[in-house]
Amino acid sequence: MDYEDQLDRGLSETPEIEEIADRFDVPDPSVRTEGNATVYENFQDTVDSVGRDEAHVLKFLQSELGTSAQIDERGRARLTGDFKPARIAAAIDAYVDGFVRCSECGLPDTRLVKERGTTVLKCDACGALSSVPDL
Repeated sequence: MDYEDQLDRGLSETPEIEEIADRFDVPDPSVRTEGNATVYENFQDTVDSVGRDEAHVLKFLQSELGTSAQIDERGRARLTGDFKPARIAAAIDAYVDGFVRCSECGLPDTRLVKERGTTVLKCDACGALSSVPDL
C-alpha cells in the first residue's frame, strides 16, 4: 500500500468533526426604556458570565456609552439615556475583547491582577500577561 492509499484510507476512517459551541457565552442584553433611562435587565447574568466585578463592567459601560449609570437593588444596570440592545451588545463585546479574552490564545480563562502598580490581564491557560487600559 503506497502513501496515497494510506492517506485516503486514513481520511475515510476519520470521523467528521462537528463544530463545537463556544464554551464562553455572554448573554445578549435584555434592555427596556423606562422614562429617560435604559434598564439593562440581565446585567447580573452578563457580569457572572464574564467573571468580572460588576462595578468594573459598569464603569466601562459608562465610559463606552458616554453616560452615567447605577446598579439598582435587583442587580440591574440603569443607564441614563435611550440605548438600543445592539449598542449595549457592542459595548459588552468591546469589554470582553479588552478585559476578558486573552490577546495571545483568545481564551476567556483570564483574571485581572495588579503587577507593579498597574492592572494586567493574566491568562491562566497560556500564562500570557497583557496590559489593559485604565478605567
